[in-house]
Formats: sequence, C-alpha cells, structure tokens
Amino acid sequence: MIARLSKALLVLFVGLILLLVGINNIIDYQTNFVFVQHVMAMDTASPDTTLMWRAVAHTALHHAAYAFIIAAELVSGGLCAAGAWRLWGARGAGAARFNAMKDTAIAGLVCGFTLYFFGFLVIGGEWFQMWQSQTWNAQASAFRFLASIGLVLIFLNQRDEELA
Repeated sequence: MIARLSKALLVLFVGLILLLVGINNIIDYQTNFVFVQHVMAMDTASPDTTLMWRAVAHTALHHAAYAFIIAAELVSGGLCAAGAWRLWGARGAGAARFNAMKDTAIAGLVCGFTLYFFGFLVIGGEWFQMWQSQTWNAQASAFRFLASIGLVLIFLNQRDEELA
C-alpha cells in the first residue's frame, strides 16, 4: 500500500508545482515573458554564431510561444492532479484496476517532461542557442524539472502487484 500511496502523492506534487508555475506565469506575466523574448530573439547569443537566422523578433510570436508554455504547464499540472486523484481512489483496488488508473497521471507526466525536455532543452537550448547566454539560460532549471518528472514517471510505471 505504501508504494501506491507514494505514487499518488508524488504525482500530486508534480501536478501542484506545474499548476503553480503556470499560475505564477499568468499572474506575473511580464517576468518570464521577457525571458522568452530574449531567448527567441537570440540577443545574448554569441555574436559569432552563424545560426542567427533562427532568431524570432516578432513580439506576437513571443506571446504565442509563452502562451503555449503556460498552457502546457497548466494542462500537465491538471492531468497530474487528476491522475493523482484517480490513483488515490484506486489505492485499495486490485492490481489491474490500480495499474489501469495510471493513464491520466502518465499523460500529465509525459506532457510536463515533453515541455521541459523538448521545449526548453531542444527548442530553447539548442535551436535558439540559449546555452550561450549568461543571462537568459534556463537549461539548469529545466533539467531539474524534467529530472524530477522523469523519476516520478519511472516510479509510477513500475507495475503494482495485488495487495497482501
């Protein structure tokens, strides 16, 4: 039972942090919007890079990208919270039922993992060369999120046996 309770609780924690980050980005929109703007504009990338053709200077596209990030945070967080609720409700059920209730939580965790891995490391870090910036580099923060989410995803995906 402790493994089932732990899985529900850890998924809930991931859901809460993703929801909190999304809500914070709405309430304090400008703080991280400026971050997205600088990364996409590549204005602190090395001046010697031949990749400046990737830079996006259009403010409307910055807002669209930031809106997508916020939506992904909220959707991921909501799915994780709903998934934790489903896991909690099935905590005393048979193994097949409990394992079947993991789908929503898995969807939320994969969505969050994708946001931080693909969105921040692949798109931000490599496409927009965020790693070159001393000021606008969120790769370490993104890695903390994706590592935490990934560990919970691995733990959740361990098959649960019948309760004794």
